[in-house]
Amino acid sequence: MMIKPLETKSEMLGKAYVHWKSWQEAYADLLPQEFLKNTYTLERCQDWAVRYPQNILIAVMDDKVVGFACYGSSSQEDLQGVGELYALYVLADYYNQKIGYQLMQAALEKLQSYETVTLWVLEGNARAVAFYEKVGFRFDGVKKTVNLGAERTEYRMIFKQKERENG
Repeated sequence: MMIKPLETKSEMLGKAYVHWKSWQEAYADLLPQEFLKNTYTLERCQDWAVRYPQNILIAVMDDKVVGFACYGSSSQEDLQGVGELYALYVLADYYNQKIGYQLMQAALEKLQSYETVTLWVLEGNARAVAFYEKVGFRFDGVKKTVNLGAERTEYRMIFKQKERENG
């Protein structure tokens, strides 16, 4: 397994498939099926992958993209000089192989100039919460409402880079 920056058109299409498929897998019980089927489409994910290839790391096994992480400066107005993990997804067939952990560590390395890194997690996504907590992210009490086919709540989690250096 290799972690590398997203570079080629075929990698972009592979990343798009992981993005789309992992939403179908991870959010089947958390989001409306109509939204997953008709709004969060493979075509939309392909468009995003081609238009926004920056700051994306992919996990490749046997020439197949099986996961990705997207990172950058925080999109939150209340946090200046903070990094953010925008997305981290791995295909369900590749769970429990430390791919998510390796993607996370590589993304945190790319964000090393930031003392604090944040992410948002969807309410009810227990698998993701357990993973993020194991890595060292903690809830900070901030939440927001998002429309993903219906109103849902996302919670912010934060990570202090010094904990990574000491742990």
